[in-house]
Parts: sequence; C-alpha cells; structure tokens
Amino acid sequence: MRLIFQACSMIFTLGNLVAFQSQPPGWKDAINTTIINFNNEKMQITWAARELFPSENVSFSYTFDEGKHKIWKPCPTYLLDQDYNSGCLFKTEGPTLAISIRNSNGSEELFSKRLKSDFYIKPNRPENVTFFWKEDTVTVSCNKPERAVKCLRLELQYKSKFDKDWQSRTSKCCSVGEQGFDPRKCYSFRVRLKRLVPYCNVVNYSSDWEAETFWMNGTLLDSCDDGIKSQSHTVIILSCLLVVLLMTLILLILLCKWQRLQKSVMPAIPDPKYIFADLFNDHNGNFQEWIDKTDHAVVQTNLEYEEPESIIEAESQQEDENSDKQGPREKIFTFSGAAENNDPKAAQIACLMPTSNTIASFAGFQILMNDDMYVML
Repeated sequence: MRLIFQACSMIFTLGNLVAFQSQPPGWKDAINTTIINFNNEKMQITWAARELFPSENVSFSYTFDEGKHKIWKPCPTYLLDQDYNSGCLFKTEGPTLAISIRNSNGSEELFSKRLKSDFYIKPNRPENVTFFWKEDTVTVSCNKPERAVKCLRLELQYKSKFDKDWQSRTSKCCSVGEQGFDPRKCYSFRVRLKRLVPYCNVVNYSSDWEAETFWMNGTLLDSCDDGIKSQSHTVIILSCLLVVLLMTLILLILLCKWQRLQKSVMPAIPDPKYIFADLFNDHNGNFQEWIDKTDHAVVQTNLEYEEPESIIEAESQQEDENSDKQGPREKIFTFSGAAENNDPKAAQIACLMPTSNTIASFAGFQILMNDDMYVML
C-alpha cells in the first residue's frame, strides 16, 4: 500500500508540474527565478535584475485567480538591488499562482510563469522545542504545525567539543531520538523542519535552524566553553594550592636543616652581659667597683663557713710555700660553702679574681687565672 501511495503521489506531482509550468505559445523564454512560499503565508520571488534586464527597471504583477478573467495585482513590496527591482514580496492567497514581469511602463511582457505555490513551501522554525534525557538517550520534540504535518520531517543535529562535523538524525514530525551520548561530554544541539522532496516540494526547502543549545548530562548550559572553563579553573586552583603547600613544606624542612647545620658548624658564643648581669646592670660595666663588692661577699662567705675553709686554707698555704720555691706565686680560693649552696655570686668572684696567678675552686671545679686568661680545671 505504501508503494502504491508513493507511486500515485509521484504521478500527481509530475502532472501538476507539467500542467502549471508548461508555457502556451507567445510566452517568453523561461528565466531563472527563485520562488519561496514562507509557510504558505507569504511569497517571495526574486530574479537577477542587473544580468537579465540591465537597461531598464522592470515591473512585476501576479494573480491567484484561474480561468480567463484574471485580476492582475501589482507588486506591493519590491526588493531592490542597487535601486533596481530584483524581487517581489506578497501574501499567499491560493494554491496556484501566475506571475508576469514587464518593462517599466508595462507595455511589453518580458517573462511569465504559472506554478503551484504549495510546491515551494519553506516551513517555519520548530516551536516549543523540548529535550528529554534518559541515561545516554536524548529525545527532542516540538509542537506540531497546523498544516501539512505529513510533509514535514524533524531533523536533529548534534556534536561535542571533540567532533569536527555535525551528526544528523531525521524522523517524522515531531519527535526524534538518539542514543550513545557520553554524560561526561558537552554537546551542541540544533533542530529544524524539512519538507519532503519530491512528494511535497519541488525544491528542497528546510526551515531555519532553531537556536543552538548546549547540554551536558541532562543539564542546560550557556555554552560548552563554560564547562571547560570551570573545570580548567578548578584544576588550576587546586594545582596552585598544591604547589604552595609543597613549597611551604620544602622551606620548613630546609629551615630546620639550616638551623641544625648552623648550630653544629658555628655554635653560639655566650654573651657575658647575661652571665654577669649585675656587672652591667648594677655597676654599668665598672669592673673594679663590681670586684670590690664581690670581694666583700667572699669574705662574708668565708666567715660563715670558717671551719672547712680553715683546713683548706692551711693546705693551700703549704702549697703556696712550695709553689714560691718552685715558681711564680699562685693563690687557691675555695668556695665549698658556695658550691654547696650553689651561690652564683661566689662563682662569679672565683672566675674574676684579679690576682696574677690564682686557682679558684667552686662547685667541684677549679679555675686557674693568670693575668687575663682563665682556665677551668
């Protein structure tokens, strides 16, 4: 049945073309014209004015009437090419159309033609286009036009950012579906309506493309660049944070190693300002004043611990007598009481006794002082 219907449609189409495009005797030779019937609402007929009629500005008239008593209407709106009439735009009023192109004053007919306006229909854009996503399948649909739905096909084109060319899918009006979409990719979609050729149209006219839309995993985006930019920004930010953390960690490790190396290679030298705080704070660095006061403290300390020190002094005097015979004079001071009480003042006095050769003993240590040199024994 379908083959029979297609054969009948072909015969009907060819019969109409022969009937409406055949020219009776006396009609001028055919010229190239472009005929568009916009959704069976408006007709647009254009011709190459400068090439066909270079010497004059032609006039155009048309009629949708049939029979001998035709009423010809002048063109309501001319299309111009460098101030020459190159086309006409007028309302569609019926299925059959006759056109005539004459010279500027209308006295001579230069071209005429009869045609079936329904064979030159260009459909409007699809309306209310919707996208339905289910896993990797997308179904696109639109509103059905009021007329000639059987002559229309809905075409879907799509591509991802990794595709150079559009992928196309065509189905009956007004729904089309496609599978195999990757949810990780962003896709561009566009749809349009097409007229069937040659069953409904003699010219392969399609509607203009509906506005392009961008989808990713069922989510509508402003553009596919937005998804790429957001991902790239996220990657850049995370990379920068990671680099900063690694650099901070490396700097901390290097700083710790440098401090250890500095301590091992160049040990810190103690500042006497902090060891002998009373010398600098109480006496403003006056060593003689500080040592006099320190001597007084030593005498008091020796009196408090007279018994053990007297024994040690006797021994030290014997050693002094022996040392006088052998070499330079040396003195030995003992601060056993200071050592027992951990008296820092006594330790300071023992370290800084201004004798020529002195041996001081405190806190279990002995210090040999010769002029400006101090040696701990």
